[in-house]
Amino acid sequence: MSNLKDILINKTICKSVWFMRQAGRYLPEFRKIRLQNKDFIKICLNSKLSSEITLQPIKRFDLDSAIIFSDILMVPYALGQNIEFLKDDGPQLSEFSLNTFINNDEKKFSRKLEPVYKAIEITRNELDKKKSLISFVGAPWTLLIYMLKLKKSKTEIDINKLNNSHSTINKILNDLNRYIMVHINNQIKAGADVVQIFDSWAGLAPNENLNSYIFKPNAKIIDFCKKGEIPAISYPKGIKEKYEDFNKIVKPDGINIDPEIDPLWAKEKLKNVVIQGGIDPKILLKSEEDIIETATKYIQTFKEIPYVLNLGHGLLPETDPVKVSKLISFYRNSYG
Repeated sequence: MSNLKDILINKTICKSVWFMRQAGRYLPEFRKIRLQNKDFIKICLNSKLSSEITLQPIKRFDLDSAIIFSDILMVPYALGQNIEFLKDDGPQLSEFSLNTFINNDEKKFSRKLEPVYKAIEITRNELDKKKSLISFVGAPWTLLIYMLKLKKSKTEIDINKLNNSHSTINKILNDLNRYIMVHINNQIKAGADVVQIFDSWAGLAPNENLNSYIFKPNAKIIDFCKKGEIPAISYPKGIKEKYEDFNKIVKPDGINIDPEIDPLWAKEKLKNVVIQGGIDPKILLKSEEDIIETATKYIQTFKEIPYVLNLGHGLLPETDPVKVSKLISFYRNSYG
């Protein structure tokens, strides 16, 4: 077992494995809870239940790290937007009000998210001290996408709506950064060891806005983390070869690559950083032979540099937990 915090800080070549969305929708034990709890936000605000869900994959797979069961949209929730998760349609947010947004304060924000911090505290007490507890946040641009309802599809945003909101975009991004940092700090104080910053829709940002919408906001968060000695992993999904620029400008401790990034390219271009992930979650829907072949490619590519085995996105709902277990066993038996 290798502590993720130590790997990120010391850049050591150690074997470590965890998965994005490892707690949740693919596990029968989670589905049982979900059937009895229809309101997703209320689950996230139920400290004991959130902690129990966080620990489910640890108990099942003995993974090296736990990631707190929560959601990136807890930040806009705490800033005054109502959120409803609809089956097959994903999260639906109430109309954004700039007046409501700007009339927030850090104490009120923290109070609304106190159950999340309590869940971290409970989990840290239950979790093996040798295992890392990961907290997370959404990056400003990705949160903005949801808050302003800018996404038209997985590959397109409403450019007209973005341009019409241009005068307030920077104000929203700057304020979001401030509250994101508060949320990070509160999670670390509660007992988390590491933070992962999800810029899940970074690939939808117009090229001419990458610096102002993606690079600068993420760099501010990473700078905050470095000053607080908080190990941080960035995940700027979908930006293709711009991963190299992102890594040079933002300078995170770790960077999660997505399935579009060739591992050999990542090894050559992404320097002074711990590389994490990359494996397409869809591979886990295929045969055991396909899973082993793909995993071997990533493991062999990164065997001489710090690397954390993970996926290039979250585990899919239809994933068989048995295949997850086989991937973990293969990794540990062959390379652990």
